[in-house]
Amino acid sequence: MTDELQKGLEGVLVAESGLSMIDGEAGKLIYRGYSIEDLARGASFEEVIYLLWHGHLPDGTELAAFEREMVAERAVDDDVMGTVRDLAAADENPMAALRTAVSMLSAYDDDADAAATDTGATLRKGRRITAKIPTILAAFTRLRDGDEPVAPREDLGHAANFLYMLNGEEPDEVLAETFDMALVLHADHGINASTFSAMVTSSTMSDLHSAVVSAIGTLKGPLHGGANQDVMRMLEEVDDSDRDPIGWVENALSEGRRISGFGHRVYDVKDPRAKILGERSKELGEAAGDLRWYEYSTDIEAYMADEKGLAPNVDFYSASTYYQMGIPVDIYTPIFAMSRASGWIAHAMEYVEDNRLIRPRARYTGPDDQRFVPLDER
Repeated sequence: MTDELQKGLEGVLVAESGLSMIDGEAGKLIYRGYSIEDLARGASFEEVIYLLWHGHLPDGTELAAFEREMVAERAVDDDVMGTVRDLAAADENPMAALRTAVSMLSAYDDDADAAATDTGATLRKGRRITAKIPTILAAFTRLRDGDEPVAPREDLGHAANFLYMLNGEEPDEVLAETFDMALVLHADHGINASTFSAMVTSSTMSDLHSAVVSAIGTLKGPLHGGANQDVMRMLEEVDDSDRDPIGWVENALSEGRRISGFGHRVYDVKDPRAKILGERSKELGEAAGDLRWYEYSTDIEAYMADEKGLAPNVDFYSASTYYQMGIPVDIYTPIFAMSRASGWIAHAMEYVEDNRLIRPRARYTGPDDQRFVPLDER
């Protein structure tokens, strides 16, 4: 057994997975063999969830049945909604509110205590969790803003239904399609920090709700989730300043500030998801007759590439895309969770198929010759 320290487990292989593959040098991402470009432009989020959980894209009959099962699980128990109402009244952090509400869902799930190896029960729990997160998040956001929750509809897809519950009106086709694409792009991304948290929890044979709550807690950290919020706040600062985007960035860097949305632990080149969302950000700007958010972004991207050799990650263009859809900035990270839950659940199921408790070691660096002194002599 090697004693070489790999801080942050960087570069350490901890599992084998058939779910997603990242080629950081080529800027390539695939889900179960399908390119992210093909899936984002050709498949619905429901199709991608099915692909991750079942290993193949559904045919028409399979997809229709899966969509019916998901729709049937959208409603949230009154007690859970009461807690969401209390959290909104307390002005809780949206990710913390989501973490609490998802944990509470287990109390109303008949399969909550089913064995982690019970695939049927895990799939049922996965559908419930994934279907209810949008209802919880939309209700929390509306309650916090002084509005009453909007009940889910049965005739809208996962993405369109969330926007309807959030805004109280059915989104047009362009907004619904754009948001659905964003969910596809965020569904899975290898063994990132939050996915690893879900896998560690599952490796103990704990329940799926606990695994997802572990992942939400990990995603809440600003080094993992939250960068898209920081990007949008940066763009708003640019808009409010008397500088052009390049001047603003140069000034920010001179002050020692970090430019959000650039660099990635895996990609050496531009994140393929950023390319797709950049196109959508431009399209939304053109439709609204206001390209400033897209143009700020492209100016900053060009400067960071030329001066710092850094390429944008998925957060960089998701910020302006969500903003132009009218989504509040502080729920960008919970929306990330809304999508990534599908990947967390897929990895949790996959890992327990050939389970081994995840238990890394640490190199001890403390003293080893301390003399114990009884309490009355200290």
